[in-house]
Amino acid sequence: MLDSDLMAAAAAATGFMPEDEGRALAEAAFAAPDGPILEVGSYLGKSTLYLAAAARARGTKVVTVDHHRGSEEHQPGWDYHDPELVDPAVGLIDTLPGLRATIAAAGAEDVVVAVVARAEDFAALWGTPLAFLFLDGSHTDESAQRDLASWAPHLAVGGVLAIHDVFPDPADGGQAPYRIYRKALDSDAYTELTGQGSLRLLRRRS
Repeated sequence: MLDSDLMAAAAAATGFMPEDEGRALAEAAFAAPDGPILEVGSYLGKSTLYLAAAARARGTKVVTVDHHRGSEEHQPGWDYHDPELVDPAVGLIDTLPGLRATIAAAGAEDVVVAVVARAEDFAALWGTPLAFLFLDGSHTDESAQRDLASWAPHLAVGGVLAIHDVFPDPADGGQAPYRIYRKALDSDAYTELTGQGSLRLLRRRS
């Protein structure tokens, strides 16, 4: 059973994950095979808490990796730029303090392992088969394709790949997550599970 306190904290946290998609994410992570849960793209920790609710219930950890300098859409001049997230000492976005505050306030420091690194750099060091992989990093084609290429090989057969912000219609949102979803599905290495909204869920079969 999902940890109800962490589910409530996730719903109240700042971020871009709708509650119905967050619950579907947590339920999918809870139902995944035994093994680690890993998230690419932490931002301020909202989706991390949904995954933590599953991790605590399973007696495991969720690893969340992010360089914490913000995606393209978080930079100055873009729609999702928040000037309060700029570190005045260096003049760059820094979402790590916000993530740490979110995780600490929810009492989830015992189940969340936060890694500050570029996802592809950390993937090169990772060696444990994943039970659940959630891709929600930068939404440019280059970075989304890089996240899929560097992390999908670490997903165990039977493990679940989750991709957020998948919009088949360009009028609804950017297409980079949709393209990696199609690439994974068209590879015949995955079968599709029931998703929710813009959240797509795929089980690795080979």
